[in-house]
Amino acid sequence: MRWLGNEAMKPIRLMAGFFTVGIWTLLSRVMGFVRDIMIAAYLGTGPVAEAFLVAFSLPNLFRRFFAEGAFNMAFVPMFSKKVEGDDEAHKFAQDAFVGLGAILTVLTVVAIIFMPALVTMMASGFLGTERFDLAVYYGRIAFPYILFISLTALLSGVLNATGRFTAAAAAPILLNVVFVLTLVVMAMTCECSGPDGQSTIGQALAYAVPVAGIAQLAVVWVAAKRAGYALRIGMPKMTPELKRLAIIAAPAALAGGVVQINLLVGRQVASFFDGAVAWLNYADRLYQLPLGVVGIAIGVVLLPDLSRRLRAGDEAGGRDAFNRASEISLALTIPASVALMVIPLPLVSVLFERGAFTSNDTAATALAVAIYGLGLPAFVLQKTLQPLFFAREDTKRPFYYALMAMVLNAVLAIGLSPIIGFAAAAVGTSLTGWAMVLLLINGTRTMGDAAKFDARFTKRLGRIILAALGMGAILFATATMMQPYFAVATVRYLALLILIMIGIVSYFSIGHLIGAFKISEFRRNLRR
Repeated sequence: MRWLGNEAMKPIRLMAGFFTVGIWTLLSRVMGFVRDIMIAAYLGTGPVAEAFLVAFSLPNLFRRFFAEGAFNMAFVPMFSKKVEGDDEAHKFAQDAFVGLGAILTVLTVVAIIFMPALVTMMASGFLGTERFDLAVYYGRIAFPYILFISLTALLSGVLNATGRFTAAAAAPILLNVVFVLTLVVMAMTCECSGPDGQSTIGQALAYAVPVAGIAQLAVVWVAAKRAGYALRIGMPKMTPELKRLAIIAAPAALAGGVVQINLLVGRQVASFFDGAVAWLNYADRLYQLPLGVVGIAIGVVLLPDLSRRLRAGDEAGGRDAFNRASEISLALTIPASVALMVIPLPLVSVLFERGAFTSNDTAATALAVAIYGLGLPAFVLQKTLQPLFFAREDTKRPFYYALMAMVLNAVLAIGLSPIIGFAAAAVGTSLTGWAMVLLLINGTRTMGDAAKFDARFTKRLGRIILAALGMGAILFATATMMQPYFAVATVRYLALLILIMIGIVSYFSIGHLIGAFKISEFRRNLRR
């Protein structure tokens, strides 16, 4: 088989793909931080900021259903099994491309017409305020992004399934580049202070959203064409294969987007507290860095790899791939989780506190960061557990788990909001993440040994946790001593960098000494 090649090369290819996606995702997240730092400085957490963030989240919410949720979890396994026969694979991809484009074109038109209802669904607390009108206006401009980014996701699935990860992983950087350039141009050409200036910036950012979507689609389309998959616009038709894809994709859409659905519930709760939508958004950006670099990279690479191994009857190889993916993802995210819980204030103050973003905003955002940090390992584990189901084209059980998780999240977020305010949204998201992990683990019991954690994983997990806790103690003590430096504009960035480096060195040193992992393994994987 062309994809499998030499048996000895399989683990190398899996980890090489993981690090390729992870490195590009890291660059994208770094650019995302630059973007959000600039947005926070210009817009703070005021009405324009909250309106734009809700407007931008609308196409991203639907993207989880029509792109990552449905197609990366349902389309990729089906397409992966057809890659051996290029003509059959190309025809299937072409039909899916046209069908998805037609559905999303209709959805975009309907959404633009009924945008007030969508904004109400997203943030009913905006009703009767200027935030509502602004969110509707920005939402109508930004929503066509769903068409471009969903087609980008489908083409990315084609590239990932054929072992080409670079273009698909690099494309998201363009979104942040377009945003940053827009903000730079606006800062140079207009008066950005005051309500009128902020409104102008919000409008410019709204127009930047679909422009970025077009740029991303162009990059992956060219890459897919070079790979032999030049997909074209055409008339949609319902083939037996597309019908089967739709049946599989319907529950996968919800299961794959469960985190986004839970965030929707949280955003509804936050919309009733002034500034809370922005606080949760900036906190989300911080925990999305490790989640994106590790979780998304694992999910993108692991799903097609598992699909092919299962088709080839390689249960042992599938189990090893699952365990190594889980092991390395937790080795990187558990320390990140501890850091987010131990030093949220220095992180938020140095990264965001400037311009319109005040010290009160820092305190509220840091609280949300710490709570999200508690759920970070769960969010990443979902990325390794869900492919076990989707690779077997089992999307029904994750769908049912997602429904249970959504109910639990709604109960927690809404029920706790009168007691702990906007923080209830973050609490619901994190606790629901762990509930989802428990449901997924319970569901894998019927899959045999291929879906079980092996002895090496269980042995190393406890040591990873110990190394992370040791790092957390060192970080807390160091941050306490360095607190005065985080408030000095000339040295605050250097102080944060030193703090982060101390955390990294202490974690890897402790982990290596107690046998949580071998540093040589990370070096070897990075080289590959």
